[in-house]
Amino acid sequence: MPTEAQLQANEAKYLELCEELQRRLSENAKAGTEKAIARQHSKGKLTIPERFDLLFDSGAPRVEIGALVGDGMYEEVGGGITSGGVRTVAGQIEGRDVLVVANDSMVKAGAWLPITIKKMLRAQEIAIENRLPTIYLVDSAGVFLPMQEDIFPDREHAGRIFYNNSRMSALGIPQIAAIVGPCVAGGAYLPVLSDEILIVKQTGSVFLAGPFLVEAAIGEKVDKETLGGAETHCEVSGVCDYEEESEESCLARVREIVRSLPKGESAGLLREESIAPARLADDVLKHFPANGSATYEVSDVLECIVDEGSLVEYKAKYGKTILCATARIDGWACGIVANQRTLVRTKTGEMQIGGVIYSDSADKAARFILNCNQKSLPILFFHDVTGFMVGSRAERGGIIKDGAKMVNAVSNSRVPLISFVMGNSNGAGNYAMCGRAYGPRFLFAWPTARIAVMGGEQASRTLLSLEKQKRKSNPMTEEEEKAFLDHMREHYESTTNPYHAASRLWIDGIIDPRRTREMASHLIRLCNHAQLRPDFPTGVIQT
Repeated sequence: MPTEAQLQANEAKYLELCEELQRRLSENAKAGTEKAIARQHSKGKLTIPERFDLLFDSGAPRVEIGALVGDGMYEEVGGGITSGGVRTVAGQIEGRDVLVVANDSMVKAGAWLPITIKKMLRAQEIAIENRLPTIYLVDSAGVFLPMQEDIFPDREHAGRIFYNNSRMSALGIPQIAAIVGPCVAGGAYLPVLSDEILIVKQTGSVFLAGPFLVEAAIGEKVDKETLGGAETHCEVSGVCDYEEESEESCLARVREIVRSLPKGESAGLLREESIAPARLADDVLKHFPANGSATYEVSDVLECIVDEGSLVEYKAKYGKTILCATARIDGWACGIVANQRTLVRTKTGEMQIGGVIYSDSADKAARFILNCNQKSLPILFFHDVTGFMVGSRAERGGIIKDGAKMVNAVSNSRVPLISFVMGNSNGAGNYAMCGRAYGPRFLFAWPTARIAVMGGEQASRTLLSLEKQKRKSNPMTEEEEKAFLDHMREHYESTTNPYHAASRLWIDGIIDPRRTREMASHLIRLCNHAQLRPDFPTGVIQT
């Protein structure tokens, strides 16, 4: 049991991590320099924050997906790919939950880089899974030509966006496109495949080839407005449905359209009266270790998040390195699967290492996941796992078989799955706890998260052993071994931290742990818009 002094010290260290997160998020949220904003206004255009303030309901909660995407990437083309060049936000318009995808023309003229496309596809995936009406604010120069081989030809490249447009329409998911800037080449299909299309006079334009390419291709000289402006597409071609005098009137029209949408479906997820947690939200910074290695009781952390008195453990005395429980979060009934980092003693007297999944823990979690599916309970996963247990005893006990049960149950779940990476999320433990490859509806991390195939220390020593094997004829000196280990540790530290994961969209974002309850409640509400499959087939499970 940690002393009060230790709790206070941990909180102080964690506050530093939260301040660094807030600094990065605040810097990333800026529309641009004063000069850049003035230039945007001189074109008769608004900045992304200004558009959002006019579009979303005032005071309603918003969740930004991929706020830190692109950070530190593409230095070869000048970097500065703030938020991947596109903002994706789940918020409310006229009281209705929607998803907004907004190109940012102040980042590389709104051009689509590989990470931009990945982020737009992720947004559409969220819209499809949760049946969220989607609004596109189109303001883009099209694909980033210098990187076309990473943008155009493959399955998950730009063409998939238009494929998703078409599938979303077939699924009855409303799509509204507001053309508030240029919309060029293949990107022109995004608004035209939407249900309703608005265009702003003078600033909005849409064409398959711009004036320069048209002249180069067929020798025709034509200006942008004549080629694809509002007058052309509202009076001649009939491509657009509404011609708007300004962005302000355009965004007001979007709000009117959303207000007229019929009420969507519901998963029927259970919500009761919300009760405050037993512990204050701030207490989570005391009880979750900022150094990523100390032991702790995960129930202390969960008591800062769930409604007081609602946490009911499943098989509490069995498979103790995973806590499984039903609970309520802001009134929402849910299941919880959380890794337990305290050293635990089994009934036979065996000590189990915290943060490791043993056969009994995997078996328990698999059965619990099946039960949640039977009861239509969304499941929240709280990761702090170093992997599955290894060694001859674990293998003889069937660790692979029991781990496979858990993976199968997660893979075939019909209920919404939401993951929060608190600390480590390593190896197959990441898979079993519903990492990105297992399709969680949403996946967020805390500043202490570390996502990797294995821990940095273990990986460094494994690679050192391999290197020494290769150099048997020319053994490494102690200095060389130390330099090798230092280099590998530094590499793992830089590539396993949550900012690296967030920049590549391996996670949907990083949040202050004190916001976990608020975020979980909002995400469950978003999930509640999509009906659940009535059946729960799991295929073959080796018992």
